[in-house]
Amino acid sequence: MLRSLTAAVAALFLASCETQAPPSEPSGAAQVAPILETPDAVDPHSYAKPLEARVANVDLDLALDFAAKRVAGTAALDVIARPGVRQVILDSKGLAIAGVEDADGQPLKWKLGAADADKGAPLTVELPRDGKQRVLIRYSSAPDAAALQWLTPEQTAGKKHPYLFSQGQPTLNRTWIPTQDSPGIRQTWSAKVSAPEPLKVVMSGERLTPDGEPDGDGRRAFRFKMDKPVAPYLIAIAAGDLAFRELGPRTGVWTEPVMLDRAAAELADTEKMVDAAEKLYGPYRWGRYDVIVLPPSFPYGGMENPTLTFLTPTFIAGDKSLVGLVAHELAHSWSGNLVTNATWADSWLNEGFTSYFENRIMEAIYGPKRAQQEEALSFDAMEESFDEVGVNAPVTRLHLAEAEANPDGGSSGIVYDKGAIFLRTLERLVGRERFDGWLRSYFDRYAFQPMTSAKFLADFRANLVRGDKALEARLMLDQWVYQPGLPANVARPDPAAFAAVDKAVADFASGGAAPAEFAAWTTAEKIRFINSLPRKLPAARLDELNGKLDLNRVGNNEVLFAWLDLAVANRYQPAVPALERFLLAQGRRKFVRPLIEALAEDRQWGRPISVRIYSRARPSYHAVTTHDLDKLGLIET
Repeated sequence: MLRSLTAAVAALFLASCETQAPPSEPSGAAQVAPILETPDAVDPHSYAKPLEARVANVDLDLALDFAAKRVAGTAALDVIARPGVRQVILDSKGLAIAGVEDADGQPLKWKLGAADADKGAPLTVELPRDGKQRVLIRYSSAPDAAALQWLTPEQTAGKKHPYLFSQGQPTLNRTWIPTQDSPGIRQTWSAKVSAPEPLKVVMSGERLTPDGEPDGDGRRAFRFKMDKPVAPYLIAIAAGDLAFRELGPRTGVWTEPVMLDRAAAELADTEKMVDAAEKLYGPYRWGRYDVIVLPPSFPYGGMENPTLTFLTPTFIAGDKSLVGLVAHELAHSWSGNLVTNATWADSWLNEGFTSYFENRIMEAIYGPKRAQQEEALSFDAMEESFDEVGVNAPVTRLHLAEAEANPDGGSSGIVYDKGAIFLRTLERLVGRERFDGWLRSYFDRYAFQPMTSAKFLADFRANLVRGDKALEARLMLDQWVYQPGLPANVARPDPAAFAAVDKAVADFASGGAAPAEFAAWTTAEKIRFINSLPRKLPAARLDELNGKLDLNRVGNNEVLFAWLDLAVANRYQPAVPALERFLLAQGRRKFVRPLIEALAEDRQWGRPISVRIYSRARPSYHAVTTHDLDKLGLIET
């Protein structure tokens, strides 16, 4: 039986930002997370007005239709409204709304507002009362919903069954779930999802029916719940011909059966990573930590969906050399999932913290040398971003100004790398033991809550600086967060980390031979070597690199990308077959976008190649990857 919050309690909750327990629900909703009420926590990329009425829980009952490329069913929303507020505004994009009802099945008035190309359209529902109540929406997604990619059997590894996966971050989940799609509005959720046999469904929550249950007409239903409040972009789904293998007592991997052996071997250290992360910054609070290795069209390296990290197969190198990706997504279980940026202007609070944490996990598992080398590559990436946009450009601030603070705003070299380098600088200035103590307590204090740059700085000052004016001056906190460029107190990487590699670069640049020891180098060393070479090289020098180092056939995707990036910059024709294979074999935006863009910008040599490759590859790419590439005009419409 439903129990209601009184209007007074609802008002207190919304106004004071204190956590209140919601009523017991059949859905299993367990918590209502606080919401920040400060101006810097207002999300302009959502239509929601959470201080008036907000969604605390979502219960989905959906069926997957692979032929129509739609999900359809109901979303039951538990809404808390201020006294006197009689409407709730939701985010939607491309959804077909069939009707809206209250908990008793009575129709509610609703309307879709004018659509914006980026934000979608506001879905406004009239509420029968204020306080806590349930709203049920009957709907279906559009075949081109940007969060969902429907793959034919031919686009999978097994070639036998279709496949579906979602990518919700930053604001794409509104294309398949009608809710308030903003990172500062945390929600619990549950789901029942029906799929045709023999497909299995997995989601980013506790699996209540791992093998499903009969649902009629050759279908099975799978049930899930997430009883911890999460940002809406963290609701994720995948369905296909899936197999599972345990990696440890609380870790495991899902993927297609033909990929399972390779994936499990690459992920063998996952349980160790969870243990190392807990020793650093406190308990893992999500139950299991499983991963799913998706088809190669997945647009990101990884996505930190709670209980089920989504991973690209491009990290599988056969030697665990790219499992820093796994450490990164695991670290998000603290920074991003547990403590979440309230708006996309502060994405660095998710990604910079996580990149720092990732490096600490790698150090704990693989030793300081590997961590130092990956730290140095991160510093290189930051400096590359400075070179691209200008060191004093506004976009080099950690807290992004309004003009740059769109959901996909900022440069990864700033959001990820400058953010991590800032925290590393703080660690070195205050001492690792003291810094670790503060960071662990930070995750405890703000567990399951949104965060802003201003609130982070206030906490750091209150709990670590503690009025020490000399320390405050050394830290340069506001300059790091609110000013462009790089403060003078930056902690630079150890130059010894790549001393041998940097010498090899200098030797080759001055006419020497390609390094004979290249094959024995670490992945970080190989990437550093290729990326540090002069950007303009004659064909004879590229021939030597390719011939002696066999770069066109290298199996490590990060190394191959570094080589192809150099080859495209030099119009190196012998690399084009490898380039074509690479761009047709995977759809990871990090790799695809810069290569296609560089080709397209070269009007004489590269653009015809980009047209040929993109016209073939685009059907297998996710909307996240094609969104900006379509603007290049490579395909006639």
